[in-house]
Amino acid sequence: MNKTQDNRARLIRLASLIALVGNALLAAVKIILGLRAGSLAVTGDGIDSSIDVLIAIMSLIVARIIARPADTDHPWGHGREETVATALLSFVLFFAGAQLVLKAASNLLSGKELAIPEPLALVATGISIGGKILLAASQFALGKKAGSAMLKANAKNMSSDVVISAGVLAGLVAASITGKAAIDSIAAMLVGLWVIKSAIGIFTEANVELMDGTSGTEPYQKLFEAVRQVKGAGNPHRTRMRRVGGFWDIDIDIEVDPALTVREAHYIATRVEKAIKERIDNVYDIMVHVEPAGEEYRHGEESFGLSEKNMRKQQDL
Repeated sequence: MNKTQDNRARLIRLASLIALVGNALLAAVKIILGLRAGSLAVTGDGIDSSIDVLIAIMSLIVARIIARPADTDHPWGHGREETVATALLSFVLFFAGAQLVLKAASNLLSGKELAIPEPLALVATGISIGGKILLAASQFALGKKAGSAMLKANAKNMSSDVVISAGVLAGLVAASITGKAAIDSIAAMLVGLWVIKSAIGIFTEANVELMDGTSGTEPYQKLFEAVRQVKGAGNPHRTRMRRVGGFWDIDIDIEVDPALTVREAHYIATRVEKAIKERIDNVYDIMVHVEPAGEEYRHGEESFGLSEKNMRKQQDL
């Protein structure tokens, strides 16, 4: 394992420990005070924080896995485990949100008279908002520094938690002012729907990486710009970029003068690699395939990868 990967794993462990301790404290406060105050919305918010504790534990486990060096069973390393964990995180969040929606709906449809939550619920919600703002900021900062999709997803989840707690607070205030206890259950239902929305967003982002895709064409544009800066390298095509645990794995074909020696062509390919790494951060590996320019190379119809030409066509569609 190189120094960059080791530092990345260390940052993920640190972020996970912060999330674990912070969310455990917030979950305990909200569940205990929510139950005592008789607020389903606050209790549900506490359950959401309990899910965050499980996420932090999962992150710690993932940090240990991705820190392992490549082996015979995993020659690309273990970085993709982080993406799988992010996808699993989305399913856990979706389930938690759905359960809260069903519970709130059950309360509203039961016909039973509901009690107004006690003021203690307001205290729990205020603590939640302050704590979640600090946790979301720490996860985002460490996730950006580590280039971790999982930590950024967790930061996004915690930012959603701030909105959730603010909604709970608004519901509690409205219930107290109007005397309508059903507002608390309505707030709980909205909390659940927001959690479901966040889960879908996280899964969508993780699925792009699992499908070896990219979000937008900006990475490809940077890559083609890099190739254009290298004298002797032309027509970049059959280009493929994919994320492996926050790092880029890149394949690209270029054309060179067919009269060049193998050594000279290899030198151009090496300069292309260097130029790409100067423009694109967190590159794990680059494979540059050299072809003779001016010849119809016998690949047959190219059914994968991008060139500048077909990328422009896709953008025009």
